[in-house]
Amino acid sequence: MTDVVALNGIHKHFGGLKALEGVDFTLRKGEIHALLGENGAGKSTLIRVLGGEHIPTHGEIAIDGETVHFSRPQDAIEKGITIIHQEMALAGDLTVAENIFLSELPGFIRWGDINKRAAKLISDLGFDIRPDARAGSLSVAHQQIVEIAKALSKKARVMVFDEPTAVLSVQDAQRLLAIIGELRDRGVSIIYISHRLDEVMQISDRMTVLKDGASVATVERGDVDTDGLIRMMVGRPLSDLFGADVERPVGEEILRVEGLGRTGAVSDANFSVRAGEIVGIGGLVGAGRTELVRLIYGADRHDSGAIYMKGKRLRFGQPKDAVAAGIGLAPESRKDQGVLLDMAIRVNATMARLSPLTTALGIIRRKAERDTVLELARRIRLKSDGPDAPVSSLSGGNQQKVVLAKWFHADVELLIFDEPTRGVDVGAKSEIYALIKQLAAEGRAVLVVSSEHHELFGLCDRILVMREGLMTGELFPDDFSEENLLKLAMSGAAQGVAPAQTTV
Repeated sequence: MTDVVALNGIHKHFGGLKALEGVDFTLRKGEIHALLGENGAGKSTLIRVLGGEHIPTHGEIAIDGETVHFSRPQDAIEKGITIIHQEMALAGDLTVAENIFLSELPGFIRWGDINKRAAKLISDLGFDIRPDARAGSLSVAHQQIVEIAKALSKKARVMVFDEPTAVLSVQDAQRLLAIIGELRDRGVSIIYISHRLDEVMQISDRMTVLKDGASVATVERGDVDTDGLIRMMVGRPLSDLFGADVERPVGEEILRVEGLGRTGAVSDANFSVRAGEIVGIGGLVGAGRTELVRLIYGADRHDSGAIYMKGKRLRFGQPKDAVAAGIGLAPESRKDQGVLLDMAIRVNATMARLSPLTTALGIIRRKAERDTVLELARRIRLKSDGPDAPVSSLSGGNQQKVVLAKWFHADVELLIFDEPTRGVDVGAKSEIYALIKQLAAEGRAVLVVSSEHHELFGLCDRILVMREGLMTGELFPDDFSEENLLKLAMSGAAQGVAPAQTTV
């Protein structure tokens, strides 16, 4: 059978940088083929070559066995190839229907016909989204559906999904995966890029791993497990990603919350965290985990209960008061809340604690700032073009490291991580885990919210589980299992597991 797509010996050089070095990749009709690798492995460059955004330095692209030459994205679109990037390309002020048919709208528009066609495309995907709704008003999940409908309107035969579930809830991600499976069943060929290996193992027929711009291997799903994929990507198994345990003597109580709540979000939360301890918060999306840590950080006001740091009750109304009390938060949405993307690394890394770097008149001492940032970069093994580089120029993993650098510099006593490795490749995850353990080893108290259960099991000393705003139980290492965590997250009860704390 002729491959729908064949990329043969693809090289792509940007000046002296060799982004791709002889990559081979094939895609069959009606298959889902995962493209895997760490950040910088060459995945994005390869799909941009396929999508006509980059012209290969050497190599050949064949569609249905015929050699083609793409010099612009429209050339790929005309061959039925559509790329759905992680950063979606919808026009927020236009309607759903206008976005779907933007490239073919005539001078005289029959809005009834356009809306009817858009509604049919969306309905066929199992959704009910108003075609006259403004695209910018939709949830991220519904925007993804509009992107897929847009591709189908162009008779796409090949669809590339680049990290499509990175910003979706677990429920929305599963629904999207089901739609991708249905597209495969219709005969659409799918290239699927994701750092979430559980999803890859769930839906892919084949997987190709890239490393340093070269092909490592292409394997059938039944011939490899998650550990095998990780070994191909980074050279070590999943269990090794968390590294060796460092000595972390547990000290005095740092944080204690008593009866903490906010109407409609969190009810009667009671727990404590000690110096040197890493405590996880698990549960399904919507269980109240992020809402809880936002209360502790002062991003939202609590209307019941109390927060104590080292025995002293805190009364604050905004995050800067929490920082002054020794609390730092690496938020769930790194790009929106964790960093200033267009600002320099040096600004982001020092913004939470400027006093050691300023004169009596409040002027920043540039040498002190630079020396501090260089030392932070060395400590967290930051890969960048220097302190003046904008954070937007960094990979997701390195952006997250800048968030950590900020709190290392601020010298807080309690650090809260909300989804610390979301959108981060496997290799960078390992480095972030090591930094989290280092923080705890230095005597800081650490709270980790994560939807990745193996992350909680590998990092935490114990795990608090939430359901519908309530804490339903507490897991200790001997009880760590998917079954126990999900039982507490879904029904509030697990065999042989400690109930939620009611006193501290």
